[in-house]
Amino acid sequence: MTPDQTRRQAAYEAEVLRLWADRADGAHDLAHLRRVWANCQRIARFEGGADAEILMAAAFFHDAVNLPKDSPDRAQASRRSAEAAVAYLSGTDFPASKLPGVAHAIAAHSFSAGIAPETQEARILQDADRLEALGALGIARMFYVAGAMNAALFDAKDPLAHHRPLDDRAFALDHLEVKLFPIVETMNTQEGRAIAEERAEWMASFRTRLLHEVG
Repeated sequence: MTPDQTRRQAAYEAEVLRLWADRADGAHDLAHLRRVWANCQRIARFEGGADAEILMAAAFFHDAVNLPKDSPDRAQASRRSAEAAVAYLSGTDFPASKLPGVAHAIAAHSFSAGIAPETQEARILQDADRLEALGALGIARMFYVAGAMNAALFDAKDPLAHHRPLDDRAFALDHLEVKLFPIVETMNTQEGRAIAEERAEWMASFRTRLLHEVG
């Protein structure tokens, strides 16, 4: 990164930590923000056409307001994060003309918000964040969140839900079919989709191994 990006990253992280007020969790912490930014850079290098200033700010503020998965206000989290980002950036040397781009990218990144990404930065951020739900890291985060919500690892009698409805609130493994595998079809960029496909394939092999071990 450039010296300016390093300076901005430190400032963004400090502000996000202030907003979180020690309410970060293992699935949404500074390490998550840094990985999303790394994903953004990887995708942007391949795809082109993105403004790095907008993309970086959006990456570090996309979870500035982090509500629990089961919160009734969950769908508003990305909009609130966008508002928090604009409020902070407006008081810095960040170009005012780029604030709408930051706000849109953040608001559109979320599954639950249901906002279609209309800019290259928004498409890249959405892909970069969704990659966090796939692969080995996605498996780790899936079980972490399921544990926090008191869900079982899987239905021991019918782990693949052949004879029952899928229920990822009750069984962590169901989340693969309910939400994670379908992510691949939602990817906006060629590079993002290629990474997603490889990670989803690994997750399927993990499930096969898990079911083999538990019989």
